[in-house]
Amino acid sequence: MADAFIHPSAVIDDGVEIGADVKIWHFVHVLSGTTIGEGTILGQNVMAGPRVAIGAACKVQNNVSLYESVTLEDEVFCGPSCVFTNVMTPRAFIERKDEFLPTRVRRGATIGANATILCGVTIGRYAMIGAGAVVTKDVEDHALVVGNPARRIGWVSRVGERLAEDLVCPRTGEAYDETDRGLEPKASS
Repeated sequence: MADAFIHPSAVIDDGVEIGADVKIWHFVHVLSGTTIGEGTILGQNVMAGPRVAIGAACKVQNNVSLYESVTLEDEVFCGPSCVFTNVMTPRAFIERKDEFLPTRVRRGATIGANATILCGVTIGRYAMIGAGAVVTKDVEDHALVVGNPARRIGWVSRVGERLAEDLVCPRTGEAYDETDRGLEPKASS
């Protein structure tokens, strides 16, 4: 926890690993077994854990709950009040903790405000989930998805720019090829 900022109102349970330069803001609760990579920011009223993995340089905005079995790889952005679930058929009167499904958000992905991510899905590298979308199935690398249920309406570059048909980023000039996993940067010749 060296060099981490933890607001006095935050609650950090025993058995949490916090990397350098992490910022944990007002009313955050981090439960045991959770790891937070260096340079990550947890906004106001975030709950993470137990046993959640948050990579380096992530930004988790206000009012997000990261439940057991959620993994955020490095450089993931979770917009305000986005929602992760952890069981497909919850009932208040039935304990289903043995049915939690793992959810993985791959490197550099963005989840828009108020989006809902159903458990058991993988969101691909540098994908962008539109605000309010409901993700019910895996999302390809660099896909831009919106709606309920979420559907792909295009592609985005590593830096988040929407790509035209030529699959060249208008900001950086990076070019992409379509693959069975989504997009990947073109190999340099």
